[in-house]
Amino acid sequence: MIMTKHLFIIVTLLFLCTYTIQSQEISKHTVGLRLSEGDSFWAEASYQNALSKKTRIELGLGLQGRRSYNALKLIGIYQWVFNIDGGLNWYVGPGIGGGLVDYNSTIVRDDGLTTFGFVTGDIGIEYNFDFPLLISLDFRPEIYFDNYTNDDIIFNFGLSARYKFN
Repeated sequence: MIMTKHLFIIVTLLFLCTYTIQSQEISKHTVGLRLSEGDSFWAEASYQNALSKKTRIELGLGLQGRRSYNALKLIGIYQWVFNIDGGLNWYVGPGIGGGLVDYNSTIVRDDGLTTFGFVTGDIGIEYNFDFPLLISLDFRPEIYFDNYTNDDIIFNFGLSARYKFN
């Protein structure tokens, strides 16, 4: 009888722990702004859509304005999200992107519009507040396939603030 009572308590505690772990879900939808620095400053509008309780897709549209050119980039990243504690999560995933560059003919000899492509990975940490705000800090190494950048690999660090909604 005592053994059954202990087994019942252990099973109940395990069930409650499992329920607590499973109840830590990611936001269904977020929209916001990501500011980053790699080879130069980027401002990126971003949208995240939850695919399951632990996965999501992030889409971003970034703008970069420099004296010698203007650039626009589109990126898509698949992310796995892991809970650390409460609203604190970390995430990781692969991505792909591309964009357009418009060079200024008075500064650069290559006048005109050109394209670029890249693959990336993303690893970061985020905090989901009790009110509809999510902030995150992430690292995205980007490998470029073009003449747009001086380097083939850019180490991109970003800070984001997003509005959460269902």
